[in-house]
Amino acid sequence: MNGIITQVEVFRLNIPLKASVTIAIGTISEARNILVKIHTSEGIYGVGEGAPFWMIVGETQDSCLATARDFGRLLLGRPVWDIEGNLRLMDGYLTRNFTCKSAFDMAMYDAAAKYANMPLYQFLGGSKRRITTDETIYIDSPEAMAADALAIKERGAEAIKVKLGKDPKEDIQRIKAIRRAIGDGLPLRVDANQGWDYVSAVQVLKAIAAYGVQYCEQPVKHWDYENLGRVRANSPIPICADESLFDHIDALKLAQKQSVDYFNIKLSKSGGINNALKINSIAEAAGIPCMIGCMSESRLGITANTHLASARQNVVFYDLDSPFEHAIDPVIGGATYRNSYHLDLPETPGHGADFDPEFLGGLESFSVD
Repeated sequence: MNGIITQVEVFRLNIPLKASVTIAIGTISEARNILVKIHTSEGIYGVGEGAPFWMIVGETQDSCLATARDFGRLLLGRPVWDIEGNLRLMDGYLTRNFTCKSAFDMAMYDAAAKYANMPLYQFLGGSKRRITTDETIYIDSPEAMAADALAIKERGAEAIKVKLGKDPKEDIQRIKAIRRAIGDGLPLRVDANQGWDYVSAVQVLKAIAAYGVQYCEQPVKHWDYENLGRVRANSPIPICADESLFDHIDALKLAQKQSVDYFNIKLSKSGGINNALKINSIAEAAGIPCMIGCMSESRLGITANTHLASARQNVVFYDLDSPFEHAIDPVIGGATYRNSYHLDLPETPGHGADFDPEFLGGLESFSVD
């Protein structure tokens, strides 16, 4: 049988940021990710990245590394193309741990598409589409955020994502300052990262509705489905689920409760491509458009996200800007940013991205074989 998993390499993938970034629930100064490389019997390998944003997913880099060792042992001797079977085996062994699973999922899809000699978007049954990311402004003073917004506009962005959720009154001033700086026309997308309660969320959303806000992500706590729906019912701005949406089971609950207008799918949050496809199918059946978002992935993880976005037409919003924050780019191949914001996918089999071997050689790693 071809495509048998013979070795799993796992790397501690630390990528420095140009500057610390702050959202409502915390600050990070470095991307602390993991990289999984799955080797097969014919010498074909797949590569996957997980970005454990611990404040959201409840996993750390160290917990992912420990879990990856166990997952590697589980998968040895199994066919890499049996993605569904392999993921079921992992789920049966250890519940949740979505970020670690997403790295394995991505690596398996990469390898399976290479065996099929197809780019990943084609392997997923899709075609190339125009994918244009927004760019994110992190929490700072209204004046500093307005200056950031103006710089993004001048770089040619088609939409700006604005982090809010620290203080309702100041959040309103942030949006007002940004709109004054950039003028009318350029859409704003706001993300409270669970930072408001119901009253504050409705107050802020009503106050900023006149300033060209396209939607608001996760205005209340991830577990607060009731108030998420109440915010939607009383908000003039559409609501998007982020931290409330991990897997397809969450997607079904949100759709049944009619809690939100949009879903934000992130591979590192949702367990990878397999679960993302299930989420999108539920969303499509419920008439809920989706966005593809990111944590702190390198351009390799962003490439896989872009393939998925391209392959599914129900995905209509794209927030794939995490490499903009990174001080280095050790990825070779993969998606490239044209005119700053347009993502171009390669035609090579798999997702088409890898890491510079010299860079990998300097990382802490272990092998399961």
